[in-house]
Amino acid sequence: SDGSIRLHQMTSEYPLMQWNDSTNGQPIIALQWALTRPAVFFVLDASSNIYIWDLLENDLLPVAKQAIPENVITMALLGEPEKTNGLLGIVLAQESGEIDIQYVKKKWALP
Repeated sequence: SDGSIRLHQMTSEYPLMQWNDSTNGQPIIALQWALTRPAVFFVLDASSNIYIWDLLENDLLPVAKQAIPENVITMALLGEPEKTNGLLGIVLAQESGEIDIQYVKKKWALP
């Protein structure tokens, strides 16, 4: 609820990494790992901002932030982990009932 993200190992109760206030205090609505690149994850906050984290590029801050003009209520990722074509999509469900699919840049999608 405060925008904090914690990365845990299954065998420990203590986080490996913790990022406080990663969304400027906005609650996190959804977080999902990229299906095609294990070091990348996406965060959606309550203000309809999407943050892209690439832990191989920067493990302190998100590498990109995209504001979505419509009120997004949830997101999901599309991709085929067994294929190396680098296609990764984000499905955004908007409050209006519309569904928007956007493709991610290859640098965040390639294995």
